[in-house]
Amino acid sequence: QVQLVESGGGLVQAGGSLRLSCAASGTILSINNMGWYRQAPGKQRDLVAVITRGGSTNYADSGKGRFTISRDNAKNTVLLQMNSLKPEDTAVYYCNAFINYNDYWGRGTQVTVSS
Repeated sequence: QVQLVESGGGLVQAGGSLRLSCAASGTILSINNMGWYRQAPGKQRDLVAVITRGGSTNYADSGKGRFTISRDNAKNTVLLQMNSLKPEDTAVYYCNAFINYNDYWGRGTQVTVSS
């Protein structure tokens, strides 16, 4: 069974940085897009950033210039480096990946940015 496990969330002051990591495990034949989404209380889940297997990236406007997504295809991992964090970045961050032609989600990791 395929699983995605996130780590790296936590509490940080505004202006600080966090790095989120997501590792895919299980019987993996192929991984296409990998990405990060976030959901703040009372709001819908929104895209943060996505990266293709070849390394092409796309970012939501909210994270452009502050967030960097990267992946290690050999380790089946995707990272999200978040700098200059703002209180409005507070949310549960979810890893997403298209693995073996199916869509998988992690359980999420809480990111809280204090002002």
